[in-house]
Amino acid sequence: MNLYHYFNKKIVPERIYLKYKYKKHFGQFPDLKKPKTLNEKIIWLKLHDRTPLHTRCADKYEVRGFIKEKIGEEYLVPIYFQTQDVNEIIADNLPDAQCIIKTNHDSGGGIFVLDKTKMNWEDIQQKLKQRMEKNYYLKSKEWQYKNIIPRVIIEKLLQNSKGDIPEDYKLHCFNGKVRMIQVDMGRGTSNHYRNWYNTDWQREPYKWSSPKGPGKYTDPSPDDVPRPKTLNKMISLSELIAAHFDYVRVDWYDVDGKLYFGEVTFHHDGGNKPILPEQWDLILGNELILTKLKLQDVAKD
Repeated sequence: MNLYHYFNKKIVPERIYLKYKYKKHFGQFPDLKKPKTLNEKIIWLKLHDRTPLHTRCADKYEVRGFIKEKIGEEYLVPIYFQTQDVNEIIADNLPDAQCIIKTNHDSGGGIFVLDKTKMNWEDIQQKLKQRMEKNYYLKSKEWQYKNIIPRVIIEKLLQNSKGDIPEDYKLHCFNGKVRMIQVDMGRGTSNHYRNWYNTDWQREPYKWSSPKGPGKYTDPSPDDVPRPKTLNKMISLSELIAAHFDYVRVDWYDVDGKLYFGEVTFHHDGGNKPILPEQWDLILGNELILTKLKLQDVAKD
């Protein structure tokens, strides 16, 4: 571990850390006294919008109870096993069915188990141990991750009738209403594209891409994604979940017409990825109302 970066993340005050991280990506500091762009408002929410419900929903295990209460457990991906002890992640504790191993307290991909008899379980345990020892809050300064009790969860691997990983639909909600829909295709491949649609399934005129290797970004695909038959249901369910938050992204998987809840995210890409053309960062920011923006908060920034 690079001790300089470790102590830098641990000691530097959140506000300063987030301002300089933003500047690294945008070339200027965010205006947190009067945030205007969507990314600035996401940074502001990191610092000022903190409740126990945020922590509950950021926990990929505990959020299941919230989803069951709000929309019903039929939308939950089946869990085969969960534990706080990585030494229990062995073949005997897994089903014969294909599954995915995840941690509940951070942000990152899972470990696909297609055949449990061909997995290096010692190696997997070591990787999980390293993840369990890290507090994602130190890296992201996203408060909701700070007090999550780490655990490992084993979920059913979702596949459609063709044996493919289903499309990933991410619904960005502003003040309880779906504003735009992000569709990621080809995740984990060199052909990872990201399209943006409105609620009528028309293309949005911007991109909000993430880096995927040297010089590669999740830019929009020249091809369209067919409108899912479950779109209206996705929207209505997302808005039930989003009713408690100013901004939240609700993720879904559509498996041959059957919807499964993925996760909720409160600060898409940490508020650190440009929206292009850049005027759309301001346009979208104008649409998001920060209901907790108060004078006593502004004075701190």
